[in-house]
Amino acid sequence: MSRYLIVAHQTATSPELQGKVKALLAEDVAAEFAVLVPAAPGATFSWEGETVDVAEQRAEAARTLLEAAGAKVIRTAVGAPHPLLAIVDEMREHPGYHAIVVCTLPPGVSRWLRLDLPRRVHRKFHLPVHHVVAEAGSLAAPRHPH
Repeated sequence: MSRYLIVAHQTATSPELQGKVKALLAEDVAAEFAVLVPAAPGATFSWEGETVDVAEQRAEAARTLLEAAGAKVIRTAVGAPHPLLAIVDEMREHPGYHAIVVCTLPPGVSRWLRLDLPRRVHRKFHLPVHHVVAEAGSLAAPRHPH
């Protein structure tokens, strides 16, 4: 059984990410997934008097979609605003991942690609990194570039 860390923000509910998870499940039906959504600075809004963090909502929405696709989601988390720091914290607090799935917006739009995140994650953790590119047009949520 493999354990995957999925790192996404705007792309957490993208069809491309769902497709990748289904492909990973086809290779290992017992695979487990954790969803990490780095917080976007200031990305909160009010809903009926409560402040709701956008990252928390995205993480839970991703859980719902991935579980509907047959994935076992063992946890969701909101991490530090900088994606690499969020991954470092997650790996320290919850060791045992076999691979990391980084889902970004397309080149030219993605802040994470400008940070060279997939390559930096691979170099830091020496784990397989699956990079998924979600098309910006396939996303239904409000967008804050990442």
